[in-house]
Amino acid sequence: MAEDGAVTVYNNCVITDAKTNPFSLKAGLTQMLRGGAIVEVTNAEQAKIAEEAGACCLLVSEPLHRGISRMPDPSGIKEIKRTVSIPIMARARVGHFVEAQILEAIGVDYIDESEALALADEENFINKHNFRCPFVCGCQNLGEALRRVREGAAMMRTQGDLSGSGNIAKTVKNVRAVMGEMRILNNMDEDEVFAFSKKIAAPYDLLAQSKQMGRLPVVQFAAGGIVTPADAALMMQLGCDGVFVGSEIFECSDPYKRVRGIIQAVRHYTDPHVLVETSCGLEDTVAGLNLGEDRIEQFAHGGV
Repeated sequence: MAEDGAVTVYNNCVITDAKTNPFSLKAGLTQMLRGGAIVEVTNAEQAKIAEEAGACCLLVSEPLHRGISRMPDPSGIKEIKRTVSIPIMARARVGHFVEAQILEAIGVDYIDESEALALADEENFINKHNFRCPFVCGCQNLGEALRRVREGAAMMRTQGDLSGSGNIAKTVKNVRAVMGEMRILNNMDEDEVFAFSKKIAAPYDLLAQSKQMGRLPVVQFAAGGIVTPADAALMMQLGCDGVFVGSEIFECSDPYKRVRGIIQAVRHYTDPHVLVETSCGLEDTVAGLNLGEDRIEQFAHGGV
């Protein structure tokens, strides 16, 4: 590494801000989460439960409420950081680079530029290359994933249902869409990649890199509707590197048992004996996640 004023050269890559980590380092930090479950929490008590259950990272968010949803209160993030020793992730609104600056300043390990919050900018995403902290972004197809990587995202979250309803169908659809397009790409002749990059509006160099690697160039997790060990194992068997678990998991009677079961399913997703063990006796713990018409209506209107 060489420095000349405000310019840093790292592995032949010029970085304009000497305080900014190179993308390779950010991607390496997200690789550390592979094979794990990221659990969304809203307070220190939930954070402690998730840590004890074996979560690889915590996603700190505000409790569900009506109105504009924004980044979490920094004081709540600081309290959770004092409570646990595992990495912390927090959400910023799409395009709201000042929220991201605040989150980086208080020392979060990862920032999730999340469409689950209200949009701050309807046209532009954050230029994630301007930050030291690795960013996570959502996607529903291969083209969208690679566009976010070009902006500096070091981890992709293939997103399904955002309502917290426990419906996994949309997540499965989007994960299959990404994996299906990857299979098409892998079977293409090199000359066909140019046209495919135009078709899906993806940067050609990242598409070529994905073809060479046989996968996305960054870690890919699944999120939305994952509330049982079987859900988590399904996402892993479809080809994901890990899962996000929503805060609705804590609404059940025994959240530790539920979170622990999901984490074990992620770690042993091909072992049917472990999946049987983690899935037994969970009917009572998931009772609060079985949606009746009243609860579905609440989610449809942004309620809790």
